[in-house]
Amino acid sequence: MTATGNVPEPICAEIDLSRIAANAHILKAHAGAARLMAVVKANAYGHGAEQVARTALENGASWLGVARVSEAVALREAGIEAPILILGVTTEAGVPLLIRYALRQAVVDAGHARMLSQAAERLGGKVLGHIKVDTGMGRVGFDAVQDPGEASARACASAILEAAALPGLQAEGIFTHFATADEANLVEARNQLARFTSVLDDLKARGLVFELRHAANTAGIFTLPEARFDMVRGGISLYGMNPSAKVRVDALGVRPAMTVKGNIVQVKHVKKGAFISYGGTWRAEQETVVATVPCGYGDGYPRLLSGRGHMLVRGRRVPVLGRVCMDMTMVDVTGIDGVAVGDEVVIMGSQGDATVSADEIAEAIGTINYEVTCMVASRVPRIYLP
Repeated sequence: MTATGNVPEPICAEIDLSRIAANAHILKAHAGAARLMAVVKANAYGHGAEQVARTALENGASWLGVARVSEAVALREAGIEAPILILGVTTEAGVPLLIRYALRQAVVDAGHARMLSQAAERLGGKVLGHIKVDTGMGRVGFDAVQDPGEASARACASAILEAAALPGLQAEGIFTHFATADEANLVEARNQLARFTSVLDDLKARGLVFELRHAANTAGIFTLPEARFDMVRGGISLYGMNPSAKVRVDALGVRPAMTVKGNIVQVKHVKKGAFISYGGTWRAEQETVVATVPCGYGDGYPRLLSGRGHMLVRGRRVPVLGRVCMDMTMVDVTGIDGVAVGDEVVIMGSQGDATVSADEIAEAIGTINYEVTCMVASRVPRIYLP
């Protein structure tokens, strides 16, 4: 017995902007007197950069953070005038855009500083820079780790002083990034903070004080109040998710903004022994009611959820049967009365009292919630709820 049907949009990602707004207020409340930077890189963690940026700026944020110059330019082209800091590395080809759009740029080492300076000088402009200090992340930044103790801070400060004095480069801010602020043990995070503070103290003693100092990422906002300085960078919890399993903020009222949902396109009864999906990895042990959902790994639903994921139908959790396909996934709706083509299926989010969270999906596939929302493909339309 089979029923089939068509839907105009197979699935969509609903973004609740009222939750983005509420989450921004919570972050700002915990930031105290510090400014709030809303981090909207990677298309706002999959939620839509322009819409999230506007909402955050209307609800407590005064700065925006992105990873690439292209992301910043898109926000400017959309009419957003707030200060935007590019947290990643911009090459020489991007310097004209930095100047044209009045973008702030992370300055990650002496060579990068010289390149930005020389390019700006040739263009007759000035790059607004935020000096990045590597205090233990080991990614990019002026090195404050390699030499022991105060020697490292002094060497780092000396390199920063030279960079800040370059023509064509206006060093407006200085920042670092914590590697372990989302862990239960904050010893190394505090070590990083101490290294950053030592660099700041050395710079101040030599006459250089920055207008904006920032260190706290989302986890740090909640776990390291002493790291708030002049500005904090709010990322994952702006979208309603926990920084980690060890640093949970849902009890503070932070709520997920994204729900991925669609409609069942086929319902059929299969007999005992029937195989479902590629490779025949799932075989019915009894008569089973199978619903097909028009969502697969082409939409960002991980193939690793084959045989282990769950979706929601009529407020009930239903297991994924067999392998996730590129465009479709089958689920077991046996025992749920009246399931029909067109019924709503929630792929990630809540339905009734049941929830499949980004955290749950992340745990099932061995990753983090950040990646789960970033994986939602561009072909999945974002629908914005006010």
